[in-house]
Amino acid sequence: MNAAAQIAEAWARLPAYLGGHVAVSVTALLLGLAISLPLAFASRRRPALQSALLGVASIVQTIPSLALLALFYPLLLGIAALTERALGAGFSALGFLPSVLALTLYSMLPVLRNTITGLNGIAPAVNEAALGVGMTRRQSLLMVELPLALPVIMAGIRTAAIWVIGAATLSTPIGQTSLGNYIFTGLQTQNWVFVLFGCAAAAIFALAVDQLLALMEYGLTRRKRAWVAGGGLGIALLAIAALVPGLAQPRAAYVIGTKPFTEQYVLAALIGERLHERGLSATVREGLGSAVIFNALRAGEIDVYVDYSGTIWANQMRRNDVRPRAEVLSEMKEWLRRDGIVPVGELGFENAYALAMRPERAEKLGIRTLGDLARHAGTLSIAGDYEFFGRPEWQSIRQAYGLNFREQRTMQPEFMYAAVANGEADVIAGYTSDGRIAQHNLTVLEDPKHVIPPYDAVLLVAPKRANDQTLLAALAPLVGAIDVTAMREANLRASGGGASVTDAARWLSDQVQSKAKTAR
Repeated sequence: MNAAAQIAEAWARLPAYLGGHVAVSVTALLLGLAISLPLAFASRRRPALQSALLGVASIVQTIPSLALLALFYPLLLGIAALTERALGAGFSALGFLPSVLALTLYSMLPVLRNTITGLNGIAPAVNEAALGVGMTRRQSLLMVELPLALPVIMAGIRTAAIWVIGAATLSTPIGQTSLGNYIFTGLQTQNWVFVLFGCAAAAIFALAVDQLLALMEYGLTRRKRAWVAGGGLGIALLAIAALVPGLAQPRAAYVIGTKPFTEQYVLAALIGERLHERGLSATVREGLGSAVIFNALRAGEIDVYVDYSGTIWANQMRRNDVRPRAEVLSEMKEWLRRDGIVPVGELGFENAYALAMRPERAEKLGIRTLGDLARHAGTLSIAGDYEFFGRPEWQSIRQAYGLNFREQRTMQPEFMYAAVANGEADVIAGYTSDGRIAQHNLTVLEDPKHVIPPYDAVLLVAPKRANDQTLLAALAPLVGAIDVTAMREANLRASGGGASVTDAARWLSDQVQSKAKTAR
């Protein structure tokens, strides 16, 4: 897909992505101000309280924003489950609410610090003079102290706005649509137009809000109400312009979930196309982590997604024993049905983790299996995706083969493949259905002990859709219809192969239909 087509697709997604970004950013900033400003005012003559507030806010600020966003999801999921049991009514723990709460906390430090600093910077003689002419402390605060401290306070608010708008791009992995969808999708599919578009859109939005806040600050410090009203109206119009297109769109009947890699985006687009052919509308929640997406399905916050038998076996069922493929699938399906989740069926291919090397490097060291690799691991480096080194499978592989590498690096999959191809990493934890293994002519190391569990791609449907025959009928033709060769080609097309995710999904759909005709 050429740059012009990529830009056109980016523009087409802008209303939804910008609307979600504005909604979560503005809500978090307003909530942060509503909490921070009263706390700062209440502590202005209480040094101990000021220290405590700034200490807590500073601790929050040290937590990486992505981690802070991710921590709120399981917390809210537990509260939602308790609320459901106690009151018979729950709430969505995915997307908007955890994003708003995390970003609210993230916005508080600059507002608290600048407000406290601004008020403390006023000379005591000014306060005494205000009280001396008969003002109450409240009047002194509103009529004397606040106007003098306003430039410092507004600087904190403007800083908080920039921080919140920037950090909101990281809310994509917990299900909040934002401008971060461009960045996460673009990185995984090597669509650098998407990455640049997302960064530019977030920067323009942040600068626009900052300048409108600066206009309000100018009006407040010079007592020009028209300037204040203009800045406030500008922010309101900006928010409305971003939100209205998204609100005007009809609500989709189904929600498809994806994990944050190319294959998942392609399969989600394929499922969406299948539903569209049946006259059903669907939306996609992109880039969810393995634990987040499974819990979201179980809670009914998404309706369908593709998972892998080995992931469920190790991560959800907490199993580390080696079992034949048929037994893994049988026990997995039985376990899923206990929670009401519907395993529609296997798609027909397996996407397992596989340790891979450059063929010349493997041949030089005499490495064909993971057992051979163990003898050289101490002098080699390994690279994996963000999840791999924290997964039970990696611990099982290490223990079974005694793998202890000289260096262990975590990186985006597209950079990981480039790293091993360029010799910057000796071994990578790749994926067997990834076309980039063939593209870079990598050697996949054998697992003679069969420690790595089978990873059949499985269609899962949420408990609340268990009796939705329309959905199940639309998905049924995909079962057993995708072989690993077709999936590799689709993945390669979508990840730097010149096609968009949508085009790759259409190509894969044609392969599915062709296979069905041949079978008939």
